[in-house]
Amino acid sequence: MSVFIIAEAGVNHNGCLQTAKKLVDKAKESGADCIKFQTFVSKNLASKNAKKAKYQKTSNADEEQLSMLEKLELSFEEFLELYDYCHSKEIKFLSTGFDFDSIDFLDSLGMDTWKVPSGELTNLPYLEKVSSLGKPVILSTGMATMKDIQDATKVLLDNNVNDLTILHCTTEYPTPFEEVNLRAMLTLKETFNVPVGYSDHTMGIEVPIAAVSLGAKVIEKHFTLDRNMEGPDHNASLEPEELKAMVQSIRNIEVAMGTGTKAPSPSEMKNMSVARKSIVAKKAIQKGEYFDNDNLTVKRPGNGVSPMKWYEIIGEVANRDYQEDEMIDQ
Repeated sequence: MSVFIIAEAGVNHNGCLQTAKKLVDKAKESGADCIKFQTFVSKNLASKNAKKAKYQKTSNADEEQLSMLEKLELSFEEFLELYDYCHSKEIKFLSTGFDFDSIDFLDSLGMDTWKVPSGELTNLPYLEKVSSLGKPVILSTGMATMKDIQDATKVLLDNNVNDLTILHCTTEYPTPFEEVNLRAMLTLKETFNVPVGYSDHTMGIEVPIAAVSLGAKVIEKHFTLDRNMEGPDHNASLEPEELKAMVQSIRNIEVAMGTGTKAPSPSEMKNMSVARKSIVAKKAIQKGEYFDNDNLTVKRPGNGVSPMKWYEIIGEVANRDYQEDEMIDQ
C-alpha cells in the first residue's frame, strides 16, 4: 500500500474560505492523497486565559490564544462547502475536530478517518468520543512519553478502534533537526505493533522522505500558499512547489524500496558483459600449451568464461591456438 500523504492545511487559510479552497487546489496539484484542516469552535477549545505558544507570537504577541483562534475559525457551513469542494476536486477531505461539537459535525459529513492531534493525546473524554465512532484513527504523539502513548492507545483499542496508526511527532514549529529523533518512530512500531508514520514540523522535505525509507505508512506535513502570510503556522510550512517536490520524492522512494530480493534488475542485465570480465589470452598461445598465470589474464568484456573459474582453467591444455586478448572458450 502506498504511503498516505496528508497535506496539512490546518488553519493556514487564516479564516478565509476562498483561501482554504486555494489550498485544496494546491494540495491536489501536489499529488497528496488528502488535505487536512482543523475544525473547532473557539470558545470550546481555549479559555479566556489561555496564552499563546512562543511560535504563535510572531505577530500580535500580546493577543490571547482565544482571540487568535476566533480569527482562524471557519464555520460549520463553510466546512460543509469545503468538504463538497474537496469531493469535486477528487481529493480526500480530513479535518481534526478539537471539541465535541466539531467532532459531531465532522461525523455528520461521513468522514471516515479521524486524526487525533498531539494536544488531545492526554484528553480521556476526547479519546473516548473519537473511539466511539468506530472509525480508523491516526494518532499524533508530539510532547508524549511512552506512558502517555500507552494510556491513549489503550483507551482507543479497548473501545471501538480496530484500525490505529501512530505518528511520531515533535511539537515545535519549526522542529530543530537535532530534536526530530526519527528512530523513535521505529520504537513505536516495535512497541505497539501497529502501522506508524511521521508528522513533520521541520523546515524542508528531507526528514519526511527519510521517514518513508524507514517504513512510515503515513506522512503529514504542513503547507501554505505563502510562508510570509500572517498566522501561527505559515513559517514552518511548505510552499506549494515544495509540497509537490516532497510528494514526488516520497513516491520515488516508495518505488526505489523494491521487494528486498537481491538479483540483477532488468535494466542492468545489458551492462553485465560491459562491466564484468572474462578469462583471455595474455599473449599468443599455441595448441597443446598448458594454461598458466603467465599466458592467461582477465579483461573486459564479460561474455566469456568467468574469472571465477580461474582455477578450473589453470593447468588445462589449450585445444587450439589463441591470439592475444582472445577469450578462452574451453
